[in-house]
Amino acid sequence: MATAELNGAAITDFTSFHAACKAALGFPDTYANTMDAWVDCLSYLRDEDGMSKFRLKPNEVLEIVIQDAAAMRAAAPDILEEVTYCVAGINERYDDYGEKPALKLTLR
Repeated sequence: MATAELNGAAITDFTSFHAACKAALGFPDTYANTMDAWVDCLSYLRDEDGMSKFRLKPNEVLEIVIQDAAAMRAAAPDILEEVTYCVAGINERYDDYGEKPALKLTLR
């Protein structure tokens, strides 16, 4: 399983969240630092679109691990809630296209 790790203790606002995601997930320089762009970059992980450093095989899953999630929950609960919601929405999109879910969110 492919894995990307985020340091939840370092995520205190959307600016730090998007910077961490861009580094860990390999988003392109044109990444817009918005949740819409985050969803777009993770919606085509099995395609050759270059929106992430990850290219998943048909049944492969990308695990996004947030280390020290308790610190992130304390500092930025709205971001953690938004990420959880977006991961579910992205997986639903994959399902709509007849594919297996591509993301797993793990909070540590």
